[in-house]
Amino acid sequence: MMHYLNVLFFDIYPYLCGTVFLVGSWLRYDYGQYTWRASSSQMLDKKGMRFASNVFHIGILGIFFGHLFGLLTPHWMYEPFLAIATKQKIAMAAGGVFGVMTLVGGFLLLKRRLLNPRIRATSTRADIVILGILVVQCTLGLSSILFSMHHLDGVGMMKLVGWAQAIVTFQGGASTWLDGVEWIYRVHLILGMTIFLVFPFTRLVHVWSAPVEYFTRRYQVVRSRR
Repeated sequence: MMHYLNVLFFDIYPYLCGTVFLVGSWLRYDYGQYTWRASSSQMLDKKGMRFASNVFHIGILGIFFGHLFGLLTPHWMYEPFLAIATKQKIAMAAGGVFGVMTLVGGFLLLKRRLLNPRIRATSTRADIVILGILVVQCTLGLSSILFSMHHLDGVGMMKLVGWAQAIVTFQGGASTWLDGVEWIYRVHLILGMTIFLVFPFTRLVHVWSAPVEYFTRRYQVVRSRR
């Protein structure tokens, strides 16, 4: 039974989540552009919003790009100058800092949505659920650091790296990379993939519309009216 669950969650589920993530986002952009927005509630109540939102977004961006490059960068690219054990320690330190930022900001935002009457009235069930999932996922990620401290040689981390790279390169039997990996990493992976699964049905779609072009646009000359 465990073998079939392993195959289901770590061989099949990643592609199911990835397909829903891409196709669902595309369909929502085509057929539901009116809902394609961040739905900011800052106008309703600014108290504590700037700190919580900034800390949360900085933390979650650090976590995202840390996971992206940490898991998907081939080992041969950093092997000559960065040992596996050193890479794991860097990942633990950076993940801890950005994880705490995300957890603090996410908790404050979730508390605001649940306890502020005006914000609660304009929040959808999906808003609360996705924020709760992110907070739980962040808690799991920070807790996994305690497990990583028991094997600082980086072997366990390389199993996760091997699984992730096997998935994105469409290699069969990717789940075998996770043999011997502690349960908390498995739960962390499943919940992480679930976030991609529900992504198109939440306000997270605003990530696709991040104002990246703002940094490359030409300067605008603004003159005051006399």
